[in-house]
Amino acid sequence: MGTIVFGFYGPTLDAGKNDRRWDRWRPTVSLCQQEDLLVDRFELLHQRAHRAGAERVAEDIGMVAPETEVVLHEVRLADPWDFEEVFAAFHDLARRYPFAPETERYLVHITTGTHVMQICWFLLTESRHFPAALVQVRPPQPRDRGGQDPGGHQVIDLDRSRYDRLARRFADERAEGLATLKQGIDTRNAAFNRLVASLEQVALRSREPILLTGPTGAGKTHLARQIDTLLRSRRQLEGPLVEVNCATLRGDGAMSALFGHVRGAYTGAVADREGLLARADGGLLFLDEIGELGVDEQAMLLRAVEEKRFLPVGTDREASSDFRLVAGTNRDLRRAVTEGRFREDLLARIDLWTFELPGLADRPEDIAPNLDHELARAPGRLGVHITMNGDARRRFLSFATSAEATWNANFRDFSAAVSRMATLAPGGRIDVPTVEEEITRLQRAWGQISADGLADGLDALLGTDAARALDRFDRVQLAEVVRVCRRSDSLSAAGRVLFAASRRRRRSVNDADRLRKYLHRHGLTFERVSASPSNGPKAEKDGNRPPLPA
Repeated sequence: MGTIVFGFYGPTLDAGKNDRRWDRWRPTVSLCQQEDLLVDRFELLHQRAHRAGAERVAEDIGMVAPETEVVLHEVRLADPWDFEEVFAAFHDLARRYPFAPETERYLVHITTGTHVMQICWFLLTESRHFPAALVQVRPPQPRDRGGQDPGGHQVIDLDRSRYDRLARRFADERAEGLATLKQGIDTRNAAFNRLVASLEQVALRSREPILLTGPTGAGKTHLARQIDTLLRSRRQLEGPLVEVNCATLRGDGAMSALFGHVRGAYTGAVADREGLLARADGGLLFLDEIGELGVDEQAMLLRAVEEKRFLPVGTDREASSDFRLVAGTNRDLRRAVTEGRFREDLLARIDLWTFELPGLADRPEDIAPNLDHELARAPGRLGVHITMNGDARRRFLSFATSAEATWNANFRDFSAAVSRMATLAPGGRIDVPTVEEEITRLQRAWGQISADGLADGLDALLGTDAARALDRFDRVQLAEVVRVCRRSDSLSAAGRVLFAASRRRRRSVNDADRLRKYLHRHGLTFERVSASPSNGPKAEKDGNRPPLPA
């Protein structure tokens, strides 16, 4: 297999006008003198003004390496330091050259030429426009004990797959970026991990706006802060992180808060004010609940995103701010566009990279690692180390990953639940009673327990496994039936309450029989249900019966 070298004639080094220590050392000629590198053909590029020097180099190569064929290529460059011009010339050569990698090995010589040329050689080699490796030579150096070493060369293959250590370094860097976005939590949900992996690439490679969608409490604010941390770790941000909840921007003050104002812009404007956009210059601007912005503010924001310029209130002198934008919303912005509440052009501008965060109930695999994360944070908030015994952990995770746990506010609910258990933990150790108390609190907050505190008691009635096997619809329905039975003195009385509407339509309905059959489907009887604990003791006689709630 023949070896073909591409290189550019260097009018300084190749002419021998170098430092006196390297008297008459010429890199292009030296490359062809390497004992362990046989060059079959040298494709030597040169400018028209340097034709004579290139021909001398070709002659000298013929003397020291007669087996090497030198092919001269004249390249028209008005300015060898102009990146666009040099890149275009090298790119054109790569496109028209008849590469034959099956029979030829290619090297690109980067010792000579301007720095711009060296950069262009690198880029086009890395992109495989030149299917080659890079090669550079070094001049002879004086030896400590006299004489000189013969110099040498180094081949640099840009195929990273051949370098395990480099590949590991890039993999470790990628893993570090993903861990930053996930706050170090070992998330296991495949869909969420794919989302984070895509977000990491977009955040580092694109400066376009990023839109985070998802339900309230899904973690949009935390993720925006982690994006800021990631970009700072890669030195892509210098300015501050500026956060604003757009739902708090109302009326005349919204424009001033976002874009600033000048003194006298309106009554009460006694001094110039720097807006949030100006404050975010060079940094990251997080606009949470962007769907709450007014239409006028949306129009101003669109120009600021596109042109990095805007008008503070009360002046016709433009201000500028070069910020990275991350927006968040729990609303359907496309629906808001059809309803005229959100500008279609602004949505098109911020919708290039949209990431929809799943709710916690859709990520049951991630509840356990998030529990560990919240417990690890407890010492910083409470000043004491918090642990959780095995039974308590199993009971909480069983509830937290079941269909019964709706996590209406997602991570806000979850974080608050762990914080409450940590605060109430006896001796800093969360036990089963503490967990049960928290589960009852969550059920009440989610409407699974009636306002007067009466629990549905389905776990006790049916057994934990049977109760968990019920659909949420059936659990809610059965819980209401149990509540009514506990407040009624007889099967018939409970049936009259439960089937009052249908009885008015169909007078022949047997309420007691209908209720008995319903309870039987769940393996229950009225006697068993009514004997279960309730808010107070059931009276034996009608005269002592507690009144039904209004």
